[in-house]
Amino acid sequence: MTGKQPGRAARHVPQRTCIVCRRQFDKRRLTRVVRTPPTSPSDRGGVLVDPTGKRSGRGAYLCDQAACWDKVIRHPGILNQALNAQVSEAELAAIAADPRRPAAVEVELDN
Repeated sequence: MTGKQPGRAARHVPQRTCIVCRRQFDKRRLTRVVRTPPTSPSDRGGVLVDPTGKRSGRGAYLCDQAACWDKVIRHPGILNQALNAQVSEAELAAIAADPRRPAAVEVELDN
């Protein structure tokens, strides 16, 4: 006996780190932002949200917390460093408008 339980072996679950809060989560729980490679010499590529997680290019991951998404929109240097690229205002606006972005929870205080 080797001490292993009979049956199926546990599957490996890929882990990734959120670029803002630096916590590790299952890859499926995170949203990937990718810098796509240029398709022609005049094209410089682009930065966009990758819902499948399979698009080619350098990727960075954001967790499902609204605070992380808000911080990466307010401080684009975080995304610039992670993707090793300059993210344009239009690309930031597209990331901010993405439907997978979690909604910020508004807290109402009773005074």
